[in-house]
Amino acid sequence: MTDVLDSPTRTAELLHAPDSPDAAWWRSAVIYQIYPRSWADGNGDGIGDLPGVTARLPYLKALGVDAVWFSPFYRSPQADAGYDVSDYRDIDPLFGTLEDADAMLATAKELGLKVIVDLVPNHSSDEHAWFQAALAAGPGSPERERYMFRDGQGEDGSEPPNDWHSVFGGPAWTRVEDGQWYLHLFDSKQPDFNWEHPEVRAEFESILRFWLDRGVDGFRVDVAHGLIKEEGLPHWSADLHLLDEGRHGDDAPKPPMWDQDGVHEIYRQWRAILNSYGQPDRILCAEAWVEPQERAVMYVRGDEMHQAFNFDFLSTQWRAEDLREVVASSLRAADSVGAPSTWVLSNHDVVRHASRLGLPVGKPRPNGISAADPQPDRALGLKRARAATTLMLGLPGGAYLYQGEELGLPDSTDMPHEYRQDPAFHRTNGEEIGRDGCRVPMPWQKDAPSFGFGASADTWLPQPSVYGDYAVDQQEGVAGSTLELYRSLLAARRERGLGTGGLRVVEGLGDDVVAFENVDAAGEATLVLANLGAEPVALPEGARVLVASGALDADGRVPVDTAVWATR
Repeated sequence: MTDVLDSPTRTAELLHAPDSPDAAWWRSAVIYQIYPRSWADGNGDGIGDLPGVTARLPYLKALGVDAVWFSPFYRSPQADAGYDVSDYRDIDPLFGTLEDADAMLATAKELGLKVIVDLVPNHSSDEHAWFQAALAAGPGSPERERYMFRDGQGEDGSEPPNDWHSVFGGPAWTRVEDGQWYLHLFDSKQPDFNWEHPEVRAEFESILRFWLDRGVDGFRVDVAHGLIKEEGLPHWSADLHLLDEGRHGDDAPKPPMWDQDGVHEIYRQWRAILNSYGQPDRILCAEAWVEPQERAVMYVRGDEMHQAFNFDFLSTQWRAEDLREVVASSLRAADSVGAPSTWVLSNHDVVRHASRLGLPVGKPRPNGISAADPQPDRALGLKRARAATTLMLGLPGGAYLYQGEELGLPDSTDMPHEYRQDPAFHRTNGEEIGRDGCRVPMPWQKDAPSFGFGASADTWLPQPSVYGDYAVDQQEGVAGSTLELYRSLLAARRERGLGTGGLRVVEGLGDDVVAFENVDAAGEATLVLANLGAEPVALPEGARVLVASGALDADGRVPVDTAVWATR
């Protein structure tokens, strides 16, 4: 065995045992999220589309990822950027056509990239044919049974059926003309399905087969913990803050709209459908904001989903003790059900980690940053983000990257309010800034209209002027750039089998250092080290650095807020 460190500074036992080198692809895959509105505009209307995506897919092949996950591109009124679906079997004209989707799938396959599509099963658009039929049919009709219609409280039924709040602010109930109310845990244009109804279950099983037959490799399942509600819809008056669904601590009562045991029967049925398509494995990934971890990993038991985003890792503060604990507890929890952990630092719903990590440590994670808020330290945030990604990609399991993080993109924090489109901003009258800042279109070329996003200078959300400095053409081939760091990390991760490796905690390097050995099935070890302290840290004698998130100091030590992979 090639030891990176002498035995007194290592724990004796593996925290996590290595996978077989020929384990299923998804157990160690790095998957890149494309937000279709904001990645590439093929027709010059200022909004991203599928032809634009297809033309840019070789960029992802060169980056070194294994698969692509697409946020929704279905027909939709776009009240919540496509998460309000009116037709699950068609492409919204904003993004193209089904033929464009087929062309994208074919190109991805030629490039060796797998494709994951978003599935939004908790709710539809209020413009979905089923909901329109429910409105027309009236109270007591079979059509209304597909959604969560209820009579109101009070003598005249003028009060909502219960006191639930919407994640986006305001009440979770809207009254229709005939006096009944319908439940919407999100926007009023997103009515919740009734997942106790067999027609709803059959419809989504059909939708799964529709896209599997077209060649997709899996589904990211939106609000996976929300489909089943507690029987009787009991009162629960606590606010539901965006992206804190279900995260109310071990001692708090479980909200009646989240993480009900009945969801698992649904996913066992879905897993059986995916399994029926044979090899290569088709996958399900849960967006499940659930705690404690023992509940969260129930979604990835062997007969349910394959992956679940590790939001505990995403939410962890930039403190060594916290990071060590979340890595260890995540692997223990995942190992208990035989699943990999699936790491993530940014997505379309949270402040980008290049900005989030530039805020003071210990403050709650904000839902958006405006010009009136305390501003992140951009240089510090990027330095820490590069280190955090280096740490994350050195861990065993899967990982998700969000478009633009490989460029070090910060959130747009100076966006004028008149451009904001997030329903959370509008339903809270601006108290929640919302997610628009992390959804701004990608910069590809500094000296081009919309920084190369498309032919139009105008984009659906305005790009900050600083984005030009982060453009792909400003970083490609430039030593030390964030783009080249990501390419180096992904290449070394694949070469050294880090995604399928075992993990051993390394001690003796200081309380503010996070250090692990990632050990492959043959016993070859890679040191993964991040320095979160106040002083540079010396590497073990004889260590050879493979990749570093930033330059080492003149003495070869690892500076503050820097991470490295090394061997000897």
